[in-house]
Amino acid sequence: MLFAFFYYRTEPFIWEVFLGRQKLTDGNTKNEVSRKIGKIVVHPRFNSITFDNDIALLRLSSSVKFTDYIRPVCLAERGSTFSNGTTSWVTGWGNVAEGVPLPYPKTLQEVKVPVIGNRQCNCLLGKGSVTDNMICAGVLPGGSDSCQGDSGGPMVSKQRSRWIQSGVVSFGDGCARPSLPGVYTRVSRYQSWINSNIRFNKPGFMPFASTWFLITNLVSNLIHSLLPLFRVLASSYRGRLFSLSRGIVRRYLAFLSIYDFLILTCSASRLLDLSVLV
Repeated sequence: MLFAFFYYRTEPFIWEVFLGRQKLTDGNTKNEVSRKIGKIVVHPRFNSITFDNDIALLRLSSSVKFTDYIRPVCLAERGSTFSNGTTSWVTGWGNVAEGVPLPYPKTLQEVKVPVIGNRQCNCLLGKGSVTDNMICAGVLPGGSDSCQGDSGGPMVSKQRSRWIQSGVVSFGDGCARPSLPGVYTRVSRYQSWINSNIRFNKPGFMPFASTWFLITNLVSNLIHSLLPLFRVLASSYRGRLFSLSRGIVRRYLAFLSIYDFLILTCSASRLLDLSVLV
């Protein structure tokens, strides 16, 4: 099992894991099972100041049988891409607002948040605060976010019929504040480390590619495949079609750069109001 290390103690004997539970205050013994923790493996390069490599593994004391209420989730494979706007879901029993605990009967909550690219996230949270081992998600106007008590929980995205875990709740500045997205541990960066610590029954890693990435990649490959044809035609028509092809490529590259320009345009530590630019 994956979870964020954060402030947690690493003595296995103090922990117990409940699987299949929906309400914290009203355990359903029919659908849930519990296991003690046999071992906790904290990432050796975890930084308690920057929260880089905020990830750990829990080894259960015994195996668990999957049911309709207890199912595994696929993990994002190395190289997976979660572009700006990728729809994600976070679940947990944390606060429903800053300083506001989840009310009785403490039913498991979910929140829908879009991914925010690391460059934009660094503009918002402060340069250098978001590393390549992290992924951000949130709503820029505020109002939707993970919160205190959700740390260690999963962030997932759906690809066709499969749910793939992209992140682990790590840290944030308050909860659901405008222009302050939540920060999550990027699961795809830890495939080798996870596999190296699990001898048997290794987790399933699946590649994930956002729709925006797939479209731009397809168009890019199409243009590059057509360039040789443009060059041949250009030599036959005294360069006129070659000039046309170069113009098409320039327009395509300009189109791709618009999004990057918007997310890179920021003042010292705050992103400019994109609603004015769009």
